[in-house]
Amino acid sequence: MPIPAASSIDSTLTNQDLAPTTPVQRTWSTYNYTALWFSMSMEITTYQLASSLIAKGMDWKQAVGTVLLGNLIVLAPMLLNAHAGAKYGIPFPVFIRAPFGVRGANIPAMLRAFVACGWFGIQTWIGGQAIHAMLVVIWPSVAAADWVLWTCFLGFWLLNMVVVWRGVESIRFLQGFGAPFIFVMSAALLVWVRVKAGSFGAMLETPSKFRTWHEFSPVFFPALTGMVGYWATLALNIPDFTRYSKSQGAQIVGQGFGLPVAMTLYTFVGIACTSASVVLFGEPIWNPIILIGRFHQPLVAFIALIAILVATLNVNIGANVVSPSNDFSNLYPRLISYRTGGMITGLLGLAMQPWKLLASPDAYIFGWLEGYSGLLGPVAGIMVCDYFFIRRTELSIYSLYHRDGIYHYTKGINPRAIVALVAGVVVALIGLWVPSLHFLYDYSWFVGFFLAGLVYAVLMRMSPWL
Repeated sequence: MPIPAASSIDSTLTNQDLAPTTPVQRTWSTYNYTALWFSMSMEITTYQLASSLIAKGMDWKQAVGTVLLGNLIVLAPMLLNAHAGAKYGIPFPVFIRAPFGVRGANIPAMLRAFVACGWFGIQTWIGGQAIHAMLVVIWPSVAAADWVLWTCFLGFWLLNMVVVWRGVESIRFLQGFGAPFIFVMSAALLVWVRVKAGSFGAMLETPSKFRTWHEFSPVFFPALTGMVGYWATLALNIPDFTRYSKSQGAQIVGQGFGLPVAMTLYTFVGIACTSASVVLFGEPIWNPIILIGRFHQPLVAFIALIAILVATLNVNIGANVVSPSNDFSNLYPRLISYRTGGMITGLLGLAMQPWKLLASPDAYIFGWLEGYSGLLGPVAGIMVCDYFFIRRTELSIYSLYHRDGIYHYTKGINPRAIVALVAGVVVALIGLWVPSLHFLYDYSWFVGFFLAGLVYAVLMRMSPWL
């Protein structure tokens, strides 16, 4: 696909971060995408995702199965939306102009951006906790002061901002180095906890509290939606990464292997360690930072917390900065660059008070994850429907970067996409306010994805150009 010259692109709709990638920029191989998913999966919130299911009463088989099924489901729209990035070299906020219009694209882009800001805040809070935990080991008298935790939090936030300022290539380097390191450290943590618990059998012997399907299903289905919602963010903005792919096959193989394998492996680490905490301490401890501290072994704690810091920095930059930086840049390309968008992401991440989102397993899965699934599922449904069923994977690069092209619609907005988005979000989230329809909220991502996609397809077939 030929890339338009910079002079032929409307300057109000692009900057160097939003323009299609050149062949020279396409440096990501299969290994880079596999490493991307291993480094983004092997971090604290993935660990807590699995361990929270143990805390809710599942046994290890039920928890692993729930996480694996959720990730196989979300892999489908992930690979579908990744196709356009690899084919045309365009990022998510440009890709979304095809169904929503060159101005309307800012609506789904902002939905995705604000969710990413919440995740950025969560990961930064975890990183700050890890630094504080290291101080507890090294300098306990100082760490006891309340202000120290907040200082650690802000210090880790500043570290993230430095990496953002260095640009997107620093992410590829960080992922390539961090993935094997985190894998080794995760295996070491699993072996160490196994030694403490006595055997793998002892670690995994915690039984399920659910005796029948009737008891299990009210927890399983909302949890499955949460598992899908966990990567529903990346299922939208994956073109931000695949635009750098050497080939279509490189990103398909790398992601198809990396996501389910990495999530399953690290899920097992989280489940085994949480189950071991029941054996060792009589209660499920879903936060590994707290669990490591319970053993009172300074050297082990220090090494483990260094690994946590590397993992958290990896996923925070890769998953929670690239997309919102591009999304904010899309609002005003001439004024907001990738770097400026990253700074905005960091500030909003602080404002969203991440310590409240991680207050409990219920707040994390059934509040945060399940809630935003209803916002992002409809966007994914519209994207997949438009690109594969309406466009047949053929996009006009000219129209994506010009206001007089076919994606201008009505004053830059496609009203059919807006109607489909509103319909999907309202129906997916209505169960929050109408108790008799709460089951729709339990399936919020699925409801929003299929309903919005169907409404969009019908409206586009009825009146494709307004």
